[in-house]
Amino acid sequence: MKKPLITLMLLAISTLSFSQAKFSLGPKAGINISNYTGGNIQSDALVGYHIGGVLNYGFGKVFSLQPEVLFSTQGAKVENGGQKEDFKISYITVPVMLKFRTNSGFYVELGPQAGFRAGSDIPDQTINNFAKNLDLAGAVGIGYHSGIGLGVGARYIAGVSKVGDFSGQDIDPDFKNSVIQVSLFWAIPFVK
Repeated sequence: MKKPLITLMLLAISTLSFSQAKFSLGPKAGINISNYTGGNIQSDALVGYHIGGVLNYGFGKVFSLQPEVLFSTQGAKVENGGQKEDFKISYITVPVMLKFRTNSGFYVELGPQAGFRAGSDIPDQTINNFAKNLDLAGAVGIGYHSGIGLGVGARYIAGVSKVGDFSGQDIDPDFKNSVIQVSLFWAIPFVK
């Protein structure tokens, strides 16, 4: 008798949770302003871009979970032989953001991000494997998400794992990614 009652209660709770859930899916794109922090690397900010998609799962009226998959170009202008050169690394990034949204549409977000190196454009060919294959980071952001799904956001991403994957150079490889992203997105509701 207890098993059917517990099963019925769990089914009712999951149905209630799903009935209040809101799913949305859509594109996202924007600019990156990235640099390296830590180590002894001398660098300036580099402008890049990101493009991809978002899946937003809203539970209740305030909270949502938003995993994303983005192609993101990052790096820095690095002092190399007396001049600044663009050191660009391309990543497939997967942020998973917990969002707190007000009734007016403004939100704050935070969460982890994993980046998988997709390519690199490093002018100094004496450095093999300049960047590691995996980049771990934490992110925090703010933005506005309208009722029809259009939104704009700004996010700061702080690397927690070192970028450099080399030794025997004048540069200490223990530096991390630091990225400011400004994005436009359209999370199109498909289940309410």
